[in-house]
Amino acid sequence: MSDSPSLALVRRVYESRMAPEVTAEVMAPDFVWDITPGFPNSGVYHGWDSVAKDFFGKPMPNIESFGAVPQEFYADEAGHVFVYGHYHAETITGHKADIRFIHFWTVRDGKVVEMRQAADSHVIQEALKG
Repeated sequence: MSDSPSLALVRRVYESRMAPEVTAEVMAPDFVWDITPGFPNSGVYHGWDSVAKDFFGKPMPNIESFGAVPQEFYADEAGHVFVYGHYHAETITGHKADIRFIHFWTVRDGKVVEMRQAADSHVIQEALKG
């Protein structure tokens, strides 16, 4: 079974590791990025430029490395894609943490219009305590 067009689009975002040329192509101008309260740089961002500058552009406090590892993809016929996975983080003090997430993406007219995150912010907060 092949991926639905929406699932293939979201999978491409992960596979590119948020490459600027991919995000510029697939994110809608009114894109919304919604990050769980308690997570570093949490909040709701509007437009990919804001996400790049205000979420990814701000350092996460005391985080040396951070990355999303998708594990399972699911899609419905309405343009929603669910991604289950984990973040792998390492703090500047050497503590490592794997934080479970689910990302709920919405695709409309061939563009990604929204990503809502739910993640175990407690695990990352504990790792940041050192």
